[in-house]
Amino acid sequence: MLDAEDVRRVALSFPGTVEKQRWGHPTFDVVGRMFVTVPDDQTSFAVRCPRLERDELIAAEPEKFWVPKHEAGSNWVRARLAALEDADELHDILIDSWRQVAPPELSADVGG
Repeated sequence: MLDAEDVRRVALSFPGTVEKQRWGHPTFDVVGRMFVTVPDDQTSFAVRCPRLERDELIAAEPEKFWVPKHEAGSNWVRARLAALEDADELHDILIDSWRQVAPPELSADVGG
C-alpha cells in the first residue's frame, strides 16, 4: 500500500520541487507555489485540481477523491492513498498538479 513517503518520493522527483512544513505537515512547492500537501494523519494527500474536473473526479470515484467542507471553495481535491491503484496512478495525479504551477521551461522536460 502507498503511504506518505511515496508521495514525498514522487513529488521530490519533479524538477524544481522543494519540501516545506506548513500547518504542521509536509507540503511540496515548485517555484514557490504549492502543488501537494500531506495533511492530518497522512492517509491522504491534497493536490491542485480545477473545480469542474474536481467535481467529475469525486462523482466518478467518491471512495478515492473528496473535498473537506473547509476546502470547498478552493481548487484542491484530496485523494485517499489506500484507494489508489498503484504508484503509477500516484505519479499521474501528482504530475498533473505539478504541471498546473510549474513554469514551462521545467514542465517541457518532464514526461508522464
